[in-house]
Amino acid sequence: MGVFDMVRTRSGHGGVAGGLARIVLRFLQFILAITVAGLYGVDLANAHKAGAYTDGKWVFAEVVAGMSAVTCLIYGACFFIPGEKFFAWDWVLFILWTALFGLFGNIYIGAKPTPEQHGQQRMKNAVWVDLVNMLLWLASAIYSTIIFWRSRNNRTLHTGRGKV
Repeated sequence: MGVFDMVRTRSGHGGVAGGLARIVLRFLQFILAITVAGLYGVDLANAHKAGAYTDGKWVFAEVVAGMSAVTCLIYGACFFIPGEKFFAWDWVLFILWTALFGLFGNIYIGAKPTPEQHGQQRMKNAVWVDLVNMLLWLASAIYSTIIFWRSRNNRTLHTGRGKV
């Protein structure tokens, strides 16, 4: 049985097209999480070198990016384990990305950095990467939730033997 045959035979998961869509979605989520980690990590590294205070907002950004990247790696490594059983985790990550976008968007969207303020322009660009991450996690959360509810057996709650 080939890889695509295994994807196709999983009921309710969209077949080959659904499998490829999940691979592309998780790959984009992983790449953008690593990008966010790099964008915010520059400021954390500079603060550490200067012996300055480490702001919790930047640590929060790094934690969310790290959790997202690890989640994508786990989902990628366990491709044949139905990921939709963990749809709630996708919703948690969506909420965290929403909070991150709101936090930094409030600071940097309205900012008008000058050419000398390279860091502020980088952070303004990072906010839009946060928005794309938020939307990707929303898409995966919705898809996983739909697949989860569609693939349930709909058995009775009392004995679990009868079909509803």
